[in-house]
Amino acid sequence: MQAQNPQTSSHPVVDDPLGLQARVIHRDAMMLIIDKPAGLPVHKGPGGGANLADHLAALRYGLPRDPELAHRLDKETAGCLVLGRHRKALARLADLFKANQVKKTYWAVVEGGPPADEGSITLAMGPRDPKRGWWMKIDPKGQPAITHFRVLGRAEGRSWLALEPVTGRTHQLRLHCQASGFAILGDPIYGSAPRHGGPGLHLMARSITVPFDPKKPAVEAAAAVPPHMQAALAGCGWSGT
Repeated sequence: MQAQNPQTSSHPVVDDPLGLQARVIHRDAMMLIIDKPAGLPVHKGPGGGANLADHLAALRYGLPRDPELAHRLDKETAGCLVLGRHRKALARLADLFKANQVKKTYWAVVEGGPPADEGSITLAMGPRDPKRGWWMKIDPKGQPAITHFRVLGRAEGRSWLALEPVTGRTHQLRLHCQASGFAILGDPIYGSAPRHGGPGLHLMARSITVPFDPKKPAVEAAAAVPPHMQAALAGCGWSGT
């Protein structure tokens, strides 16, 4: 089933301060796929502030409970994010993600670029600091991690990549690119961007394919390119579609 913009609901208008309903790119009885904006964390952090999990009631569409996250995206990563609408759907989605049956394609603009137009990065990863489990390093004794890449365009000093993670390690794409010699533009952790005032992380979850029902075509959805990535992508040959 191809992703469609959801039809106008007949249910009462609910509080939606983050504008999440306008960001729904697929909706059916089992799942939602939203286009998460860059800069919005999916969970509440120690510093507080707006987060997706606190506002999922806006996406009930008549069901008695809020949808829940089937996976996660980094705070600064925009794009396709899947939500399960009830327990049975969440269990099915969890099985699909665990079995690597959900196909995710990310777009990134990187500094420099790989010499080959396509290939795979196979570098095991582990925590750099046990007290900060999200901060990762390449570690031959760590968890296996595999990323496929294709070059979609090149410009002087930059490349536009399609990245397909086979595994789903924390910060996998960001670390794999940096360790391979082409850090993602705007990455303040693994790249050269400043902590504040940089161009923004040039990484987005461009599309996702979820084979939810084996008797039906897979659900497919694609997210719009966020504003902060458009100029760099255009410089690498992106046509705006």
